[in-house]
Amino acid sequence: MSTDSSVWRLIPLTEASGRLQMAIDSWLLSQHDQGCHPSTLRFYTWQPVAISLGYHQRRWPEFWHDLQWQNQPIELVRRPSGGRGVLHQGDLTYAVVTSGLSGSRSQIYQYISEFLVRGWRSLGFHLDYGSAGRGYIHHPDCFGTATGADLVLDNGYKLIGSAQLCRGRAVLQHGSMRLTPDPGLQSQVFGTAMASPPLLSMELQTVIDALIMAATDSFGIQLDTQPLTEAEWDQIAKFAPQFSV
Repeated sequence: MSTDSSVWRLIPLTEASGRLQMAIDSWLLSQHDQGCHPSTLRFYTWQPVAISLGYHQRRWPEFWHDLQWQNQPIELVRRPSGGRGVLHQGDLTYAVVTSGLSGSRSQIYQYISEFLVRGWRSLGFHLDYGSAGRGYIHHPDCFGTATGADLVLDNGYKLIGSAQLCRGRAVLQHGSMRLTPDPGLQSQVFGTAMASPPLLSMELQTVIDALIMAATDSFGIQLDTQPLTEAEWDQIAKFAPQFSV
């Protein structure tokens, strides 16, 4: 395994709507595929709370369009990547855009995910890959099962669900880390009780710093911190409408 460059861009923590977050990831992948942008690592949160659907997901409950959280409508958006519905409340999302990776899709998943395993280990949490079979596609809740693309804690709690999209030699892998989810909202959305979440009440920046350190070690890279510029936001905004549901 290798990547095309030893210097990646690090985009600081970004809070934005689901449509804009998916537009950013899609824009980064497109730019990198065209050779116009370096490999990138970023972390983000969703405001307002959102449910993201997999790119090919065509069935979901009608009432999802009318859900609210703390007197705000819950946004329904479509991801550029595959998978099933993900509730983005109390979570932290990561995204990696890079290229030049060899191996099977599962090998690339595990290569990229290694920085997550290392980072959480440094925080005192041991993660393993899930083992669900193909039956997971019939479950509307991404976090209802754990596949080989997901990471679970020792007690079976699925902490991280990831999805991937390839374009040419470039790959986008992004995923949700469930830090402080509300079990009541989870039950309302998916109709099932969620496993009791562990105590992950650490500061977001603490988690991010640990994962940044792990990424530099795992990928053998340096990170150059660059917020999105006004010109880039203008380009990204043009991508946003396609992720509406």
